[in-house]
Amino acid sequence: DDLAYTSMVLGRAGLRISKSSLLLISKDFRMGMGNSELFAEYGRTAEVLARTAEFQPSWDVIRDRTAAASMPEPSLIPACKTCQLVSDCLGEGIENHIFDIPRLSQKKVDQLKDLGVFRVEGIPATFELTAIQDRTRQAVATGQPWIGPNLKQSLNAVQWPAYYLDFETVMTARPLYPDTAPYTQIPTQYSIHRCSSVGNVDAHLEYLADPKRDCRRELAEQLIADLEDEGSIISYGSFEKTTINGLAELFPDLAENLGNLVRRVFNLEAVIRDNYYHPSFHGRTSAKATLPALVPGMSYATLNIGDGESAIATFAYMALGRYTEKEVEGLRQDLLDYCNQDTLAMVKLHERLYRA
Repeated sequence: DDLAYTSMVLGRAGLRISKSSLLLISKDFRMGMGNSELFAEYGRTAEVLARTAEFQPSWDVIRDRTAAASMPEPSLIPACKTCQLVSDCLGEGIENHIFDIPRLSQKKVDQLKDLGVFRVEGIPATFELTAIQDRTRQAVATGQPWIGPNLKQSLNAVQWPAYYLDFETVMTARPLYPDTAPYTQIPTQYSIHRCSSVGNVDAHLEYLADPKRDCRRELAEQLIADLEDEGSIISYGSFEKTTINGLAELFPDLAENLGNLVRRVFNLEAVIRDNYYHPSFHGRTSAKATLPALVPGMSYATLNIGDGESAIATFAYMALGRYTEKEVEGLRQDLLDYCNQDTLAMVKLHERLYRA
């Protein structure tokens, strides 16, 4: 679509396009190959011509709107939900927008718009919503969390001792290590908080790879040892399970042990999604939404590395030799501190939910 739109603009500007192709990163590129081998060209001339023809009827509308002296009158559409500018547009001054309601169809949006309702707290109790959607409305309207009847039962499925696990990975276009393809997701570190019971930490275990070499085998072996043979492995989301499965595929001789770990994984986010909703979640259950709401005293603001994107970039630059040895020493500790915070946050979230 991007290529077809660009072709339409160029054609309107008077250029005759004889060939259209996409230049993409080659999955066959490996460390040591020349720069020219990094890309693969895929011809898409026929597809682009067909798509450009479909775009042509929209040309006048696009031209008129982009050249207008003032912006068009905005109207709520599904794209508003993920638009970064909605808070400055139709969402301005609205703390609990109706887009906080999960999976709200355009039909429902239009019905609420016709009622003049744009805030969750303004949705009438008689307005038809699914049970999951009504949790959000109920929590915002009352100012109190919605707690499902199965919360305690779900949490009681945890087997102790429990291991709270979080991975960090690195993924780059140009491979950092031999025999790895572009954009291979490489686990580089993990943090584990082991608890004997809810909130009772009895050990913290961690691993951080040497950026100068591929340490996935070493990481996998240490992970198996650190997680031992019994007890739930608590993750936040499905990423940890996916990462362990990736290691099992990479190292068949470790697959049985790694598979045993996968079977022990307990998804804490899934428990929250099914059994708990706080008015401050704003329709989300990611850690960035749930942690400030349930454990307000815990913050990443004091850390030198406080988000996953910075952690990825820092490790990649270390692997590329962008830092001095002295800088690397401090950055390694920053990475350990960040990953440690992620698993400690799960411990605190679990404890808060258990006492709800």
